[in-house]
Amino acid sequence: MAEDEFRRVDLSNDEPQERALRRVADAAHRLNEAVQRAVKENLTVELIRVSRHHDGQGNWGDQIVPMIRGERRAEPSALE
Repeated sequence: MAEDEFRRVDLSNDEPQERALRRVADAAHRLNEAVQRAVKENLTVELIRVSRHHDGQGNWGDQIVPMIRGERRAEPSALE
């Protein structure tokens, strides 16, 4: 098989809890990167818990929404 050919990638046989944990960790990492990009664009980002998801067996998870505040950048003047 040539190096540039597509090939099947087998999924890991991790337990469902391990896969769920990995999904949350990956999403949190992507969210943190998005927050950093927003801050670089002169925005303030605050994550607010809006609810909790319960499974009825004592397990729960916070659900969040972003609150964004930003400054308008001065537009370059046509005279400059």
